[in-house]
Amino acid sequence: NEGVKPIIGMEGYVTLIDHKLRPERGTFQNYHLLLLAKDEEGYKNLMKLTTIGHLEGYYYRPRVDKETLKKYSKGLICTSACPAGELASYLIGGDDKNVKKTAEWYLDVFGDDYYLEVQRHEYGKHLVNATDPEIRAELTKMDKNEKIINDGVFKLSKEMGIPIVATNDAHYLDKEDATAQDVLVCVATGKLVSETKRIRFVDTPTYYVRSPEEMQELFPELPEALSNTVKISDKCNLVISTLGKWFFPKFEVPGGKTADEYLRELAYEKLPERVKDITPEVKERLEHELGIIIQKGYGAYCLIMMDLSDWTESQGIVTNTRGSAAGSLLSYVLGITTVNPVTYYLPFERWLNPFRPSPPDIDFDVADDRREEIIEYITNKYGKEKVAQVCTFGRMLARASARDIARVLGYPYVTGDKISKLIPPPKQGFPINVKLALEKSPQLKELYDTDLDAKKILDLARRVEGSARHMSVHAAGVVVAPSALTDFTPLRNEPSGDKIITQ
Repeated sequence: NEGVKPIIGMEGYVTLIDHKLRPERGTFQNYHLLLLAKDEEGYKNLMKLTTIGHLEGYYYRPRVDKETLKKYSKGLICTSACPAGELASYLIGGDDKNVKKTAEWYLDVFGDDYYLEVQRHEYGKHLVNATDPEIRAELTKMDKNEKIINDGVFKLSKEMGIPIVATNDAHYLDKEDATAQDVLVCVATGKLVSETKRIRFVDTPTYYVRSPEEMQELFPELPEALSNTVKISDKCNLVISTLGKWFFPKFEVPGGKTADEYLRELAYEKLPERVKDITPEVKERLEHELGIIIQKGYGAYCLIMMDLSDWTESQGIVTNTRGSAAGSLLSYVLGITTVNPVTYYLPFERWLNPFRPSPPDIDFDVADDRREEIIEYITNKYGKEKVAQVCTFGRMLARASARDIARVLGYPYVTGDKISKLIPPPKQGFPINVKLALEKSPQLKELYDTDLDAKKILDLARRVEGSARHMSVHAAGVVVAPSALTDFTPLRNEPSGDKIITQ
């Protein structure tokens, strides 16, 4: 809608051994790989690859082997990636035989959709600001390796006719975000910003999204490598056909009937059990509701919810259905809800009407100490490959950001604690971010204006707040698909266990 063309892709890891093997660390290598979806087939292959990498190949990193990459290569654009790529590693090592062999393999698999990357991060320029001998040595090595890679790529491109594309490693959006990114890395790794025995983002502040003008300045002699970025963009025309559509799991219906036919049959069969006084008004209302539910395509959904309600009741699991679904006579007749809407004049249209664009939902509360049993039942009924719990992201909120940033900057605990406590809690009726906190809390604003340390911490907190800090499992969000879930979403294991969750 805003004229921005999304290009869906990922940085993957490829290994030369069977990705299911777990050899001793240091005896094998994982190589970076950039994959971009050209179309829906490529998008589905991306989901398959990253799922396999996480569920089968995870060993320090989510990896796939070359056989798997080849199997799911259709519809994808592949580039040779950064200095951590396979081709770059051979170029750095002077292994000409494997350089050519690797390029031939990728060219054979991806054809015209394989590109050789060149980058110029100007590491040499940043040596001036590096005082630590180890950091200087590392920057010198990175500068040398980048030149070796670029020279090797130019030569290989001429020999084999593989197009070159100019790229820039981007870990953050703007040049000014280098310090904030460095802080985020320290929060994630438990380090202090002052620790110099590491390459920091502030040592090489070029990992941002460079402008076209900046890229032209970096590669004045390679106009084709720059125009190839646009060619790649033109090749990527992904339309996700499933967006805006609703997919329900296949509910087994007896006797070869359709879900809608079975729903209607069950409704009239169960009506006398649930409603003693079946008036013409009741029959008319039930028929009215069935007509809309079937017309909108939600017959299977009602059967699924009925089955879940019946099973939980048979297991003695306490449940409660609440919300607008209580306005449906059909829900009451099927045993999903426990209140007769006719008795209490509850409108069906609040739950579903012909003009509602989004699907109805049934708020089904269950006893939290038996939630796992219900998830297990759903998994067994619909198939392990079709069911997963939903991931959720813990984000850097204003209060936690202030504490974390003060800590990694090396301030005493009391400094971050004082700032954090001056940020108003969410219950005061507005979303808490640093900007709003400064407007709402006079004490915080005074501290910000008079204390340079507080200003530094809050300015960085403003840059990093909202960033995903960690991933965990949603308390009760479960997705069930009509076919393999990887047709709809990539999957992974939960961070601290064996549950399969969405990415």
